[in-house]
Amino acid sequence: MKLFKGMPSRCAIAVATACVSQSAFSDDAVSLQVKPSQMVQGGTGLIQTPTSRMGEVGDLYMNYTDNNEYRFWSVNLQLFDWMQATARYTDVRTRLYSDVPSFSGDQTLKDKGLDVKFRLLEEGYYFPEVSLGFRDFGGTGFFESEYVTASKAYGPFDFHLGLGWGYMGTADDITNPFCKIRDSYCDRPSGFSGRGGKIDYDQFFKGPMAVFGGVEYQTPWEPLRLKLEFEGNNYQYDRAGALEQDSRWNLGAVYRWNNFDFTANYQRGNTFGFGVTYHFNMNTAKQVKFDDPPREIVDAKPAASLAELNKSRLYRSLAYDGGFILTDASVEEDEAIFYGNQIAYRNKAEAVNRIGRIAASELPESVKSYHIVENAGRLPMVDTVIDADAFKVAAKYEDIEADITQTYTRVAPSEDVLEKYEPNRTNGFFKGVDFFYTQSFGNPEDFYLYQGGLIFSGGYAFNENWAAVSSVRATLLDNFDKFSFRIDQDTSTLPRVRTMVREYVSNDLWLDTAILQWNDRLSDNVFAQAYGGYLETMFGGIGGEVLWQPVDSRIAFGVDVNYAKQRDYDEPFDFFDYDVITGHVSAYWQPEFLPDTMLTVSAGQFLAKDKGVNIDFAKRFDSGIIVGAYAAITNVSSEEYGEGSFTKGFYISVPLDLFTLMPSKGRGSFPWVPISRDGGQMLKRPGRLIDFTGPRSSFFD
Repeated sequence: MKLFKGMPSRCAIAVATACVSQSAFSDDAVSLQVKPSQMVQGGTGLIQTPTSRMGEVGDLYMNYTDNNEYRFWSVNLQLFDWMQATARYTDVRTRLYSDVPSFSGDQTLKDKGLDVKFRLLEEGYYFPEVSLGFRDFGGTGFFESEYVTASKAYGPFDFHLGLGWGYMGTADDITNPFCKIRDSYCDRPSGFSGRGGKIDYDQFFKGPMAVFGGVEYQTPWEPLRLKLEFEGNNYQYDRAGALEQDSRWNLGAVYRWNNFDFTANYQRGNTFGFGVTYHFNMNTAKQVKFDDPPREIVDAKPAASLAELNKSRLYRSLAYDGGFILTDASVEEDEAIFYGNQIAYRNKAEAVNRIGRIAASELPESVKSYHIVENAGRLPMVDTVIDADAFKVAAKYEDIEADITQTYTRVAPSEDVLEKYEPNRTNGFFKGVDFFYTQSFGNPEDFYLYQGGLIFSGGYAFNENWAAVSSVRATLLDNFDKFSFRIDQDTSTLPRVRTMVREYVSNDLWLDTAILQWNDRLSDNVFAQAYGGYLETMFGGIGGEVLWQPVDSRIAFGVDVNYAKQRDYDEPFDFFDYDVITGHVSAYWQPEFLPDTMLTVSAGQFLAKDKGVNIDFAKRFDSGIIVGAYAAITNVSSEEYGEGSFTKGFYISVPLDLFTLMPSKGRGSFPWVPISRDGGQMLKRPGRLIDFTGPRSSFFD
């Protein structure tokens, strides 16, 4: 084993001085324990090196840092208490994006990177927290590293020690132990291919290895934290070129103000850096609501009999106090059934609680069960059956152990319930307006391209099964006029099913969809839909889908088949010659060991006639925010696919009631596709049954 190189004695003394016994701390000092903070490249860490520390579930950090040769924009998310992920853009100031001025001018080189870290061991009284991480594992490999790190807190001090390979191991402190097992681990293959997108498994834990670590100190002044770091990179193989390093010791400070962290650091013995971080928690995010509390029923005076029941008041209360818009109702001596749509309350338990309290305060004591049949459109989806007597006991707090959520069950509507359903207003016009916003980072023409505007939608419902629907997109703001590079002029083995996006988005007014749609319930748990027309911005055609979706099941299955023809981007009603049969068999799974997550696997043929599988991972937080990532692996080689190697992307879906003062349903979605090419592209169907049947699932609103 080699000795550490370049460790100044004064720094070693400083670290040793910091390692005082915990008994020496005052009570006030012990209470000022260090909270995790972000490092330069994003992710919990010191300055240039990561630590094993994790944040709270749902923690989201948005970072900007400036370090002379590099600028970093990063987003760090704590998906689970044992896993965090980081997405990063790097601006390399010393290099141009391209040697071709007509392509990117004098724009500097931009690079995307992805990191992930897993906790292997929680911190105990004697043992440190231990984590395993992979940096820049899915990009071009500018900073590709693997590491194991341990952290142990003592009062206001948090000590860290790690071992790094790759970028964090170039100082070559110690011999790679895997090299003793197999010679292939002694040297690390070059990771930069210029194409990116691949995960270089064959490089993991290979080549030189170095020690890194340090300490973070929470000062008695709570907003201020100090950092001392010893790093494992020698900066001789950086993408910015070989950088001068006078010392492996770095110093830093973090000042916290509300949700912001302001950082300053001195690195490599010769470089100053700074940064800013904005932090909030996606799990606990909420908006204050000006809304009446659920109705109290302790002093309620329900109707003595059905003859005395004020149905008009009951139905109005369901709408205004329960957010439940009726399409039909059946009230009998011992049973009440309400059919309708929930438009206000996302949380299913809150919606049931409110409606149950209204029913209990209005209906006669003879009514022993309340049925809340929630629709999708006009189709009954799920029947929430409330035991009236048990509900009243819990709602009146007559039994301290009573739980309202245990007084009802969610089931598929029975034949008896469906036979009594005679929906009103099943035909008529409808309309709506939505805002759209698309964005793209790291483009050759400009780092950030955006487009936003309004989508005007409307249609006519012929009955509970048939409807005609259309939408028009109107662009109000964008800088896509800079989007000058036309990749469709390049030679390619794949049909241009998505890379002509420039031609489509340049239309300020565009008919997005115009379809005739049918949907129905085939049995208790099987649903179907069919559609035809202009299905999306780039394709029209016909198609259909069948879905098996039991109520609150952790698994569902679906099949969709579509004939799609490419639309003419100059004439919105015309088509090009290209057509394709595309469709997938899909499985939707909510694993018990990953709370509030859905894994979707779809196998079939994509728009470019390539065959393979698309995998989508979605995580839902308590606030209703959903974050997800997807990847499509097909029989198209990385060379045929082009830059990026395979289709992948990320998205965040935000409930609108996080921005409103009154309860409301609805969502806004914000996608991020690092590189969009033609392989692995799915048809954007006018609606998925898994979303349409959302009331039957505990995952969806």
